[in-house]
Amino acid sequence: MSEAASARALLPLGVFLALFLGAGIYFQSAGVEMAFYQLASPVAILPAIILAVLLSRQAFEERINTFVAGVGDRNIVTMCMIYLLAGAFSTVAAATGGVDAMVALGLHVIPASFLLPGLFIIAAVISTAMGTSMGTLAALAPVALGLGQAADIDLALLAGVLVSGSMFGDNLSIISDTTIAATRTQGCNMSDKFKANLKIALPAAALTIIWLLTYDTGNVPPKAPDANLWLSLPYFFIIVLAVMGLNVFAVLSLGIALAAGFGMFTVDYEWVQFSQDIYKGFTSMQEIFLLSLLIGGLSALIRQQGGLKFLADSVTKVTKRLFKHPQQRAAFGVAGLTGLTNFAVANNTVTILLSGEVSKKLAEQGNLAPRQSASLLDIFACVVQGALPYGAQALLMGASFGLSPLQVSLHTGYCFILAGVALAMILWRKPLEAREAAATSTL
Repeated sequence: MSEAASARALLPLGVFLALFLGAGIYFQSAGVEMAFYQLASPVAILPAIILAVLLSRQAFEERINTFVAGVGDRNIVTMCMIYLLAGAFSTVAAATGGVDAMVALGLHVIPASFLLPGLFIIAAVISTAMGTSMGTLAALAPVALGLGQAADIDLALLAGVLVSGSMFGDNLSIISDTTIAATRTQGCNMSDKFKANLKIALPAAALTIIWLLTYDTGNVPPKAPDANLWLSLPYFFIIVLAVMGLNVFAVLSLGIALAAGFGMFTVDYEWVQFSQDIYKGFTSMQEIFLLSLLIGGLSALIRQQGGLKFLADSVTKVTKRLFKHPQQRAAFGVAGLTGLTNFAVANNTVTILLSGEVSKKLAEQGNLAPRQSASLLDIFACVVQGALPYGAQALLMGASFGLSPLQVSLHTGYCFILAGVALAMILWRKPLEAREAAATSTL
């Protein structure tokens, strides 16, 4: 049974954040690349787990049972299995030439005058298909750098455009670890979260494209890499099936089979390589897989000791002073909690895993639908992640383009626009009771 609300129970979480953030700041000051990723998160969380066990008032055997039950939680295990399948699909599709095909497909249709909006759209589509902003940036950076130099475009702006597009897809993709984490922690279907997310992301993307059209990029035609465009079909296949509401396990399994089939038919992709790439995809998810399990156990200990109740009560008190309507309170609570956590850990997936349970509690208290809380959780994690100068995306593009990460983060216009659109929709959305009353009166 959980204890009463307790601030002390949150100390292990503070230890984890201090270690994770402190190590990143130290390595950043030492000039180490990818500074916030030098200390692996599954290692950083171990002292926090030990402290949580020591703080518990249960019998020692019961403390361990609580931790193990959290690790084996149905949502946690399901999430981890989806991670493995998503990693396998991404690796197999890339190995058969799918990433090159997606890049080529986009560049084939971009007119020179539409270069910046076109690169934003390409990055958005590829990231939505691949489920990873980092993979998208790694694939597009060399092509975009050449285009930018040929067209004499401000490289900081170009890098910001790529990060913006990649965060659009990272936020929406059904195989993104952020989407998987958000839907599982909030208890909603991926298709429902996708549709709720789209209502906010599409207007933000449209405003971003309009903004990018104000830049003159000349008439240098973009040169697409050589690729078999048919290999891009598996990506579109899984997007369509996911939106149709097919079970995510079936979607990803079919996607893996289709990507391998296209590869075997077009580029002599072999069965042995296929099996090796599946396992390579599994191992690519190792860190987030382990962290998810360990956070599940830590959360169970913190919950049992009253830490999550204290956090939810604190956020509720603050939002009650600012907002009258319970849904608005819940929405701003989720947004604020997510944003602050991401500032601390500089990792949007870790943020969602840490704040997911409290966000679900806030949503339940405010009668906010799970698809809406999942959407807000993912949106504000991606907003902050894309705009952080010490986030992986800005660090990667800074290193690729020879820029300061701060220059990159300041030009991620979509992230700032997305935050504005999301906050505006929270403020302007009609209260649920009013909608229900209006619907009843028309019957």
